[in-house]
Amino acid sequence: MPKVKVAIEERFIVNFIDNGGKFLYSENYNELNENLSLILKENNWIKEDLLIINNTIKSNYKLPNSIKVNQENPKCFVTDCENLIANDGSVLISSNQIEEKNISGFPNNLIILSNTKKIKNNIGEGLAEIKSKNKKIPSNITTIKNFHISQEKDFLSYGTNAKNLYLILLEKGII
Repeated sequence: MPKVKVAIEERFIVNFIDNGGKFLYSENYNELNENLSLILKENNWIKEDLLIINNTIKSNYKLPNSIKVNQENPKCFVTDCENLIANDGSVLISSNQIEEKNISGFPNNLIILSNTKKIKNNIGEGLAEIKSKNKKIPSNITTIKNFHISQEKDFLSYGTNAKNLYLILLEKGII
């Protein structure tokens, strides 16, 4: 029996969840904000516990103005991403999201805001898109793919920083 080709979105979601990520789907901005509120409630966080370093995140995703940037003692980092990689369920980020900082320097809790247009088959496609859409290629390009904080260190996860990762995925065409 021939293998059934699984849709790229489904492959990404399955691999992302297998990596330990928490996935929330949103059809519109209202659902995105509801999902963000649910994450805050689940973790007993308040809006002041969030760190947002990219000023366009709030406007691009229509986040409430009541979200303030906490540079002092944030519990959670909120950002977007360059792309989502279907074949391994990873999140591709760059200096556009984390500046020149190392991902280990951010809180252990991450909320990634993205949309279905950013799902690519593999890292090569993701990197090609970064190159084609930017006049100046961003630096500090890396993937996040180990979402099990308490996971034992093994050869495959050596050198990666585990993060408690939420992904709020917005239906394509919205952004």
